[in-house]
Amino acid sequence: MPNARRLAPFALLLAATVLSPPAAAAPAEGPSPVFTGRDLFDLSAASDPQISPDGRTVAYVRRSADIMTDKARSSIWLINVATGEQRPLVAGTGDHFSPRWSPDGRRLAYASTGEGGAPQLFVRWMDTGQSVRVTGLPDSPQGIAWSPDGRRIAYLMNVPDEGPKLGSAPDKPEGAQWAKPLEILDKVTYRTDDAGYLKPGFDKIFMVDANGGAPRQLTFGAYHDGAPEWTPDGRAILFSAVRKPDWEMTVVDSEVYKLDLDTGNVTALTSRNGPDAAPAASPDGRSIAYLGFDDHMKGYEQASLYVMSANGGSPRLIAPNLDRGINQIHWSADGRAIYAGYEEGGSLTVSRIGLDGSVRPITHEAADAGYDRPYAGGAFTVAKNGTIAFTTSTFDRPADVAISSGGAKRQLTRLNDLNLGAKNLGTLRSFVATAPDGAKVPSWLLLPPTYQEGQRVPTILEIHGGPYAAYGPHFSTDYQQYAAAGYAVLYTNPAGPPVTARASRTGSRRPIRRAISTTSWRPSMPRSQAAWPIPTTSS
Repeated sequence: MPNARRLAPFALLLAATVLSPPAAAAPAEGPSPVFTGRDLFDLSAASDPQISPDGRTVAYVRRSADIMTDKARSSIWLINVATGEQRPLVAGTGDHFSPRWSPDGRRLAYASTGEGGAPQLFVRWMDTGQSVRVTGLPDSPQGIAWSPDGRRIAYLMNVPDEGPKLGSAPDKPEGAQWAKPLEILDKVTYRTDDAGYLKPGFDKIFMVDANGGAPRQLTFGAYHDGAPEWTPDGRAILFSAVRKPDWEMTVVDSEVYKLDLDTGNVTALTSRNGPDAAPAASPDGRSIAYLGFDDHMKGYEQASLYVMSANGGSPRLIAPNLDRGINQIHWSADGRAIYAGYEEGGSLTVSRIGLDGSVRPITHEAADAGYDRPYAGGAFTVAKNGTIAFTTSTFDRPADVAISSGGAKRQLTRLNDLNLGAKNLGTLRSFVATAPDGAKVPSWLLLPPTYQEGQRVPTILEIHGGPYAAYGPHFSTDYQQYAAAGYAVLYTNPAGPPVTARASRTGSRRPIRRAISTTSWRPSMPRSQAAWPIPTTSS
């Protein structure tokens, strides 16, 4: 852990000056009253909440840690919305994830490694509890989407590519032990933080019968395609992609495409200079909602909501006065509005946006499922009756599942109350700092569990990267460990991330200066001794 590494030299110095008692005389080590690295293995977090079409059941992914392998594992659980009762649906050996309801709510598709090897696509009949594997894939299916009639399932999968080659190696003698073949990297993006070096290949859309059988590849070409979205008549699939010869250098110029399943033809429905993505067809099939912006070559642009005709053309900006970057959309069942999620004040707000531009917030409390740092974000789904299911998190608990239909949220799970309820955790205070130019900077201060009012404590300033990400009043394992070691943790959202007005997002340097300007380091005081004057507003 970061704190453990920093404090190790001091611990060794102390140990060198104190005589240790014999090992046999040492008392048994009991559980720590504060949050420690060992507690990471006891945490669970909810993610990917999928509410059934009738709004009666929520399927979600529960992530936990395996202390024996030091790896995360995932299982799928069901929650009865009326009673709050939950039970495991798919658990045991392997990882199980991406639950998706069929349009009639009678079946649930999901991906699983339970049979070993690469993740496969399964379908479970909810009335009988029987599951069947419908694919035998070389790689994991993503973006699982049922056809409107429930007969087919579309998904995204990486199709391997041989990659570039420089000649060929000579024949290897039988039994020879040679080094691995030379790897040649020729892609602009060849490595990512989470996946490491990327395998040669391209993401393509496939379709398979919901009862099983050989899949059919639907898109082709040397570029990546986005997740599939069916049209209501089941005759076409919408997706977004950068399908241009210089796609590696024009990543901020995707278009919305329509794939005709009868002919295989792919037609671009948008054409502006800037990204268009996340297409969603209206229930009557006459309109397509999507997200995008005009590229002004700034460090950050926020995505707005647009609606166009089903065949492209006549795009219309919806809710132009909503000064927030939208990142997720769902049509309402009546086709009169679109549910949209956008980061605001350190959390994810979900609102119902009418086609007339009206904005009615449903909840301000959605949150991301990650818990190493308190990033804003989150996921939600919508039932036909307008009930939304989403993940929510507080500063002292990782993500749980909650629902709302416009009133107060109702939390359905409390996955960590038993283990964290016995811990003396850091406490959070929220405040708004004013930068030298007058900008308001949302800020939070996590205090040590032993903090007493009026006490001065050493403070860690934690600045997030980007600087266009956003932090919020959410659980963080890193910060709780800092607090347990006696530190206060100050973190802010500089003017510029997705939680503030678009007028301030002109580049990447100014927001960083604003973040630093909110600290109270005294010029005459070494930073290692500086302390924060504690605000009195609590969360």
